[in-house]
Amino acid sequence: MNALKKIVVIDDHDTFRASLRQIISKYEGFEIADEAADARQGEAAVRKCKPDVAVIDLSLPDRSGIQLARMLRAAVPETRIVIVSMHCKIDYIISALRAGATGYIIKESVSACLRDALEAVLRDEYYLDAALSQEIAPRLLESAELMELADATYGNLTSREQEMLRFFARGDSVKDIADRLCISAKTVTNHRANILSKLDLHSTADLVRYAAKLGLLEDTE
Repeated sequence: MNALKKIVVIDDHDTFRASLRQIISKYEGFEIADEAADARQGEAAVRKCKPDVAVIDLSLPDRSGIQLARMLRAAVPETRIVIVSMHCKIDYIISALRAGATGYIIKESVSACLRDALEAVLRDEYYLDAALSQEIAPRLLESAELMELADATYGNLTSREQEMLRFFARGDSVKDIADRLCISAKTVTNHRANILSKLDLHSTADLVRYAAKLGLLEDTE
């Protein structure tokens, strides 16, 4: 007899977790091994259970599901990751895949496609909600090409400049950054000028768009 595939569910909404439990309980060959309401609890549950799949909400109260996915991918690489979300923006999807998720589904589609998603990722295949795939596939390809270019220029930044980029992209002021890093405002301004020059960008708005393409906004707490 084949062992049941273990699932850990991580979502901060009690009602949605209950719905997932009910749905998965009807799937032959699967069981809920544990559940959690935030990223901290979720990480602990996955480390303890080492499930076959972690089903993770994109928006958690203590950190994003994408940040959690990246942590789990490094800590428990054998666990596959499916992101569930209310968001269908391409930046979220790309960031999720880059973080190590191999499945991405919209919450309203869960009852219809969760099983297909679980089975696909267990075969080491990628799964995108059918409601998304036809619309975003061309845009995913286009964005992937843009990210390859962005990755190359990102590597030209020093580690301090990469850190600064995150702060600028999320809207921190020069004073806030200077106070946080215990450096002068002039030094921060010089770093900003160097970053813009190296990336061939011209404004803070450009920095935000650039950071979004690389998923850097999801890394910033």
